[in-house]
Amino acid sequence: MDNPYQAPRGHILTPTGGQNPQTWKEILFSFTGRIPRRQYWGAIGIQVLVSIVFNIIIAVFSSDDGIGIIAGIILIPFAVFGIWSGIAIRIKRWHDRDKSGWWMFIVLIPIIGAIWAFVECGCLRGTEGSNRFGDDPT
Repeated sequence: MDNPYQAPRGHILTPTGGQNPQTWKEILFSFTGRIPRRQYWGAIGIQVLVSIVFNIIIAVFSSDDGIGIIAGIILIPFAVFGIWSGIAIRIKRWHDRDKSGWWMFIVLIPIIGAIWAFVECGCLRGTEGSNRFGDDPT
């Protein structure tokens, strides 16, 4: 006899296609594949925090000309890394929406472009199931 107070049992859903989740290295450096909103917002949040820290460092050392220039030169590789990873993350998010990564340039349209990108990448769910850019990452 079944226990009426027992939790229901269900099947655990497994991703279709057998695709392994992307590593952080692939998320930050590769321009292929898809990422869901939670990874997008997590990566954007980390980028914002790191940017704030670097801006504080530059502001603190900018009072002394010699040290400020050296600090700026030292931080150039970190800036390049931030730009590269930001582009990669945004392209993957557009891929999840089944759109070309070139859509990332819509932010160049004043006001409307930024709002459009925010809604598309930050608020709307990606394509359910596989699309031309890969399997569903969720």
